Amino acid sequence: MTPIRGELPPLTSTRSVLALMLREMGSTYGQSPGGYLWAIVQPVGIILILALGFSLLIKSPSLGTSFLLFYATGYLAYDLYNQLSKKILGALTYSRAMLAYPRVIWLDAVLARFLLNTLTQITVFCIVISGILVFDSTRTIITIQPILAGLAICAALGLGVGMMNCLLIGLFPVWKVIWGILTRPMMIASGVLFIYEDLPSFVQNILWWNPVLHATGLVRQGFYPTYHASYVSIAYCMIVSMLLIAMGLLFLRAYNKKTMSR
Repeated sequence: MTPIRGELPPLTSTRSVLALMLREMGSTYGQSPGGYLWAIVQPVGIILILALGFSLLIKSPSLGTSFLLFYATGYLAYDLYNQLSKKILGALTYSRAMLAYPRVIWLDAVLARFLLNTLTQITVFCIVISGILVFDSTRTIITIQPILAGLAICAALGLGVGMMNCLLIGLFPVWKVIWGILTRPMMIASGVLFIYEDLPSFVQNILWWNPVLHATGLVRQGFYPTYHASYVSIAYCMIVSMLLIAMGLLFLRAYNKKTMSR
């Protein structure tokens, strides 16, 4: 087993994480036209398509009167989870060259991707939501606590799922194909297009086990004062997240070199 930090001082770990974050910022956004602008344009484009498409089919969204705000509150929360899980999945292979240095370990690569992409997605969330509130007459009253709780759940789930997939794909490459098939309907199952209460009871009983659905419900609760997502269980979401993170840390510690060799 490789130690998580060995005898290196904490400052060394901080410098390694920051160096990996700066490296990814330069390679991911610094070399593409528009840079960080694409991190905003992509979710805005999807939200606009959803809002326009469904406004032609139905008179009003499930909550409020703004299609833009309804789909933004669902999609941006889901996208935080989705982007984190995808980025952390490839953290070790992306930083393979840097991990050749003895002062850089596998945990640094995971933390760097987690911190950078969490900050990026939270910034995008704030910018997009602020733009909608300014330009669209939503007349909403924001309650910050459920929004933060929902986003925290998405971040924790993204970290846990990403670490487990990093391990499983490294050990069993076919898992990438299997996971891709299993999660194709994930956006629909996470309550981006609807609220939990709109569904038939037998569908509710199935989708309740998806913790991302709880997170989107919490985020929407923070934007719609009359909406109370009574189905949400923060305890359940955090237990699932912590179990995935703990298993990811345990098994990646033991198999990170084998994972990177694939």
